[in-house]
Amino acid sequence: MITAENVKTYIESSLPCEHVQVEGDDGHHFHAIIVSAEFKGKNMIQQHQLVYKSLGDRMKQEIHALSMKTLTPEQWAGQS
Repeated sequence: MITAENVKTYIESSLPCEHVQVEGDDGHHFHAIIVSAEFKGKNMIQQHQLVYKSLGDRMKQEIHALSMKTLTPEQWAGQS
């Protein structure tokens, strides 16, 4: 069964991130907060596409649902 830590590792291994937090304990449904400079200048859909790309086929096979909040480092700093 896939864990939240697995999902975090998958994202971090393919997308340069300043912060990744993943929660979920049923092995199929997860919620993530992802902070990456790669999101600068991209709309929310483009940001989410980058995350889905980092997960590749796992989104079709292992992960049934991933809700996410994507932020640039500047947006993340502004939330503190």
